[in-house]
Amino acid sequence: MITFKRVDHIHIAVAPERLEEAKAFYTDIIELELIDRPDHLFSSKGYWFNIGDIQLHIGVEPQLPISTRHTAFEVTDVDAALDYLKDKVEILPEPEIPGRRRFAFIDPFGNRIELLQLL
Repeated sequence: MITFKRVDHIHIAVAPERLEEAKAFYTDIIELELIDRPDHLFSSKGYWFNIGDIQLHIGVEPQLPISTRHTAFEVTDVDAALDYLKDKVEILPEPEIPGRRRFAFIDPFGNRIELLQLL
């Protein structure tokens, strides 16, 4: 049996030539805090960010088609998040799920991100 305590980090990938653009998107648009990454431990480049009480890790790999794979983040006010992002990213329709309000978007690098608020 495995007992999970919490999410520690989420790793997403971007095409190698778009890594600096990804850094700018996640710091300037999404407003995440850039943190130190032990680059000497890795064979490829990347960036790490604080996001709430977990971390977001961005690494590089060749661009892949968009899929339904995604990362979901709970937020305190999903309507405010939607209002903030609606002119910055393409908002994707999501079916309603009882007990939560949510929306999703594709970041500029093909990663699907869901933001949700528990009701």
